[in-house]
Amino acid sequence: MLEAEDVSVSLGGTQILSGVDFSAACGSVVGLVGPNGAGKTTVLRTLRATLSPDSGTVRVAGEPIDDLSSKEVSRRVASTPQATTLSFDFTVEQTVEMGRTPHLGRFERADEDDDDAVRAAMERADVAQFADRTVTSLSGGERQRVLLARALAQETPVLLLDEPTANLDVNHAVRTLELVTDLVAEGKTAVAAIHDLNLAARYCDELVVLSDGEVRAAGDPREVLTSETLGDAFDAETLVTRQPGTDAPLVTPLPDRAPIDRTVHVVGTGTQAAAAVARLVAAGSSVTVGVVPAGDAAAERARELDCPVVTVPPFAGVDSNARARATELAREADAVVVAGDVGDANQSVVAAASRLVAVAGEGVPRVESERTTVTTVESLPAAVADCSPPPRDADDPVPRSQEQQDRY
Repeated sequence: MLEAEDVSVSLGGTQILSGVDFSAACGSVVGLVGPNGAGKTTVLRTLRATLSPDSGTVRVAGEPIDDLSSKEVSRRVASTPQATTLSFDFTVEQTVEMGRTPHLGRFERADEDDDDAVRAAMERADVAQFADRTVTSLSGGERQRVLLARALAQETPVLLLDEPTANLDVNHAVRTLELVTDLVAEGKTAVAAIHDLNLAARYCDELVVLSDGEVRAAGDPREVLTSETLGDAFDAETLVTRQPGTDAPLVTPLPDRAPIDRTVHVVGTGTQAAAAVARLVAAGSSVTVGVVPAGDAAAERARELDCPVVTVPPFAGVDSNARARATELAREADAVVVAGDVGDANQSVVAAASRLVAVAGEGVPRVESERTTVTTVESLPAAVADCSPPPRDADDPVPRSQEQQDRY
C-alpha cells in the first residue's frame, strides 16, 4: 500500500534522509522508531508529499506520489502532526469537518454523508463530548485526539501518525493505539512514529529503526528490537526481555553508571515483581526470586534472565522445602525486595531479610521499621544501592521489628 524506495532528503544543505527503503503492507501497522533527530518526521512528511525527496520514489498503492495532485494525495493519505498547536478558535466539530475537504469540490457543501463521517470520527477518537468547545480550550492530549479524529474523517486507506500518543496519559495512549489496530483490522494501513519502544513493540506489525537518517533495521519487532540494534541506533545499553502476557519485546534501558553490586532476593508475584527483577538485573545486581508459582510473570522473567528462582506448582500452596530454600536466599541477600502480591505464605521469607525495599503498590506488606525503604520500580536500583545491612546481634542474626516479633 505504501512504499519508500531509496529516498534521500536534504534540508538547508544538511542531509536528513539517506537511501531510506521500507514498505507497509495493506492492513498493517508499521512503526518508525529511533532517537531524536533520526529523521522520523521527515520520513512522514515525504510519505504525504509535503516534502519532495532529492532522490528516490514514494508510491501509494503502486502509484508514484509525485504524479498525484494534492487533493488526490489527501484522498489516499491522512496524517496527524506531532505538534498540537491550533491557534484559531474553531470548534472541535469544525476542526474535524476539515478532514472532509479532499472529498468536496471548490463550491460544494458538506452533505449528510460528510456529517455522518465527522460524527463517526469524533466518536471513535473519543472527542464527541467536546464537539461545541473551541480547540484552544482543550488540553494538549485532547487536541491530539481531535487531530486524529480529523484524520479519520478523511476516510483514507493510509494513516500517517507522528507521535500519536504524545501528550496522552497511559489510558488514552493505549486506547489510541488500540483504535489504530482496529482500523488496520478493517483494512487501513498505518505508519506511525512512536517514541515509546515498548508501545511500538506491542502494537506494530513491523518496526523500522532509523538513526542518522538511515534505516538500521526493519522487520518483526522481535527480530528488530535487540540490544545490538538498539545500541547501534541509540548509543545506549539496553536489556531486552518479553512483555508479560505477550511475546512482544520489553526494552529496559541500562543505567549509565557503575553496576550495583548487590545480592537481592525478590519476593512477590505478577507484573510488578517481574518488572523489579528486570530492573535489578539491568542495574547489575545478582537476583534470586521466590517463592512464586510456576508460570507466574515473575518466575518467567527470572528464568529468562537466568536468575535462580524457587517455584511451586500453581495453586499448590507453598511447601516447607520451598519456603526454607527461599528463606535462606533472603537471609543471605544484601536486601529483599517485595513487589506485587506477596501473599501470606511468603511472610516468613520477608521476615528473614536484613534490609527490606518495598515497591509501593497493592499487595505489598506494610512493615514499618527502620530497615524498610519504600520506593518505585524506576527508583529501585538506587534504593537497593543505598542498602547497607545493619549490624547483627550474635543472639539474633536477623533483626526484626516489634510487629514481626509479635507475628512470628
